[in-house]
Amino acid sequence: QVQLVESGGGLVQSGGSLRLSCAASGSIFSIHVLGWYCQAPGNQRELVADIRSGGSSNYADSVKGRFNISRDTAKDTQYLLMNSLKPEDTAVYYCTVGGKYSMDSGVFTSWGQGAQVTVSS
Repeated sequence: QVQLVESGGGLVQSGGSLRLSCAASGSIFSIHVLGWYCQAPGNQRELVADIRSGGSSNYADSVKGRFNISRDTAKDTQYLLMNSLKPEDTAVYYCTVGGKYSMDSGVFTSWGQGAQVTVSS
């Protein structure tokens, strides 16, 4: 089973930057997608950014040009660099990994524990 541990959340002023990290542990045969979601109070969890196995990345319109998703394969870690933060970016951010444990297994999805990001005006 894959475990994801997030770090890097916190309080930042509007216009500032934060980098979230998500370290994975466990055995994975293949990864189909890495991603970050956010959930603000009273809202549903929504996609912020993801990277597909082919290397293509996808961003929510609200974060395009400000956020960057990346991965370090050697460290089994993915990152979300958030620049020009706005108060409306305030939310709990969750990392996720989707893939397969083996060639014959079904697809799994794992989630991190969540990291609070608070942007003050």
